[in-house]
Amino acid sequence: MDETEFWEIVDSTRDAAGGDPDAHAELLVDRLTRLDPETVSDFARHFEARFNRAFRWDLWGAAWVMLDGAGDDTFENFRCWLIGQGRDVFEGALHDPDSLGVLLERFDEARDGEAEDLGYAAYDAYEQLTGVELPDLGLPEPPQEPEGTPPEFEDEEAMAETYPRLWARFRV
Repeated sequence: MDETEFWEIVDSTRDAAGGDPDAHAELLVDRLTRLDPETVSDFARHFEARFNRAFRWDLWGAAWVMLDGAGDDTFENFRCWLIGQGRDVFEGALHDPDSLGVLLERFDEARDGEAEDLGYAAYDAYEQLTGVELPDLGLPEPPQEPEGTPPEFEDEEAMAETYPRLWARFRV
């Protein structure tokens, strides 16, 4: 599976789910179970590589603004959700986390921003297909600390200055 196929699966299942993260995860598992186990492993590698790539302080700050706070677990779930938004949103957020203020057409704080089950979809599909757990993906160990410099989470003025579009949309 190449990167384009990975994103096509993410996009088609998200669209079919109407953007609902829980339905998206279910549809993703259904779609992956129609593939062979090696392709599911490839999908998992793509997902995990992007999940690790998004382990950055500047994205954590964006999640904090959007979700009115974000601890470790919430930020993990946010990164799964961010991948689920597709290539354009994901890459745009990596380039400029504050761009999420304009990249996202809609955002429902009650359901968006956290999609833990998307992170398990390939693992669930692989186990359904084979009856065993997904083997080691052969990826480098994930970083222990986020990349970059931590934002000043508790300083509203600094956060508003760092994330002006997000702050205007989610906090004002």
